[in-house]
Amino acid sequence: MTILKYASISRISRIPRIALLLGCFLALNLLSPDITQGKLFIDINAPSVQRINIAIPDFVNLSSQGEHQDLSRLLPSVLSSDLELSGYFASMAREAFLEENAGALSPKEIRFKDWSVIGAELLVKAGYTCIGNSIELEIRLFDVFWGRQLLAKRFLGKIDDHRTLMHRVSNGIIKLLTGQDGISLTKIAFVNNATGHKEIYASDYDGHNIKRVTSNNSINLSPRWDPKGDRLIFVSYKDGTPMLYLKDMPSGEVKRVSSRKGLNIGAAWAPDGKQLALTLSFKDNPDIYKIDLSGRILEQITDHWGIDVSPTFSPDGKKIAFVSNRSGSPQIYVKDLITGKEQRITFKGNYNTSPSWSSLNRIAFSSMTNGSFDIYTIDPEGGKLRNLTRGVGNNEDPCWSPDGRYLMFRSNRDGPYRLYIMNANGQNQTMINGLKGDHSSPSWAPH
Repeated sequence: MTILKYASISRISRIPRIALLLGCFLALNLLSPDITQGKLFIDINAPSVQRINIAIPDFVNLSSQGEHQDLSRLLPSVLSSDLELSGYFASMAREAFLEENAGALSPKEIRFKDWSVIGAELLVKAGYTCIGNSIELEIRLFDVFWGRQLLAKRFLGKIDDHRTLMHRVSNGIIKLLTGQDGISLTKIAFVNNATGHKEIYASDYDGHNIKRVTSNNSINLSPRWDPKGDRLIFVSYKDGTPMLYLKDMPSGEVKRVSSRKGLNIGAAWAPDGKQLALTLSFKDNPDIYKIDLSGRILEQITDHWGIDVSPTFSPDGKKIAFVSNRSGSPQIYVKDLITGKEQRITFKGNYNTSPSWSSLNRIAFSSMTNGSFDIYTIDPEGGKLRNLTRGVGNNEDPCWSPDGRYLMFRSNRDGPYRLYIMNANGQNQTMINGLKGDHSSPSWAPH
């Protein structure tokens, strides 16, 4: 199957860029009859992606008794937020809409000129039917310039779980236009101090549907999801000293994994989900060790007079990045677990910490520059250093989305520390909803 991909393209004359791209697609389709109809692709690997204007009017309530009328706006608002957070779309303000026939769902009924004149490039039309506790949703996506239907699909779900339903819809749209799965159904864990104690919470990726993970009125730190998103490790002082715990999220069972004398901190999952790397100080000096899930030490990874903390595994599990002050200030190092070779990769900044290694083989970290912290990315050999946040408050604790295309981090740019999402290139930095108080240590799960 032939696929036409495109990068960000500026407007030519007065033809909308999505219409131009679809026109190219249609021309190619005449030459290649096996191309899947209606496939448009956003090049998510382009250095900069220009957002596509998408209009999402109120959904039409098709329920026999007109029940749950509030969903007509709630559903599109969730979809709009998801698409905005993806960084690929600009959701248009409802006040700009001109179309009068709100119930029009088929191409023949829609006055596409009304949408084109306000600058819409894509249009979502939808109707929903509520039966008991269930909802059936019919979604249609159109290219406005050509009046062409790109997607028509039904979704079923529970009314009380309508946010998840809309996350599925947004993922479907993003998959259609990028060829990659969206992040809307992913989960996060984080630390929050709104209760007066540092407790761990879990939520949807956008900060909604918050659930409390710990309730021990103590200090709980560094939650980290396992590669499948079913288990969470964290450090807690609930028994007096920092010990490592593991919580099975489906069952709620919690067990202590490491409780050695001194530090048991900063654990990271190996890609196989069967081993952990963490800092232990039972020999007095803090070094990084590899342990299994019963707490048994498998290997001492670092052995140095300096303090070695914050390990993170490479995607293949053959290397780790970590922080060490062996050069006099905290810097990022990479160790090859096969050869034993260690290499310092950061030389800019006097305080570099919190490395996070992505599935696409980039390392994010926090670096102090001119008295404040920024989020940087670097390749594992120390090249292609890039500042993503550029001095807007303090920006710390980066973590990657499972697909490696987004970063979550905490920032105090607007007052208290909140969680933000941005694309891997630093674009689209957006605060997500959440609890009051300060947030820290985000961790991203695949579901």
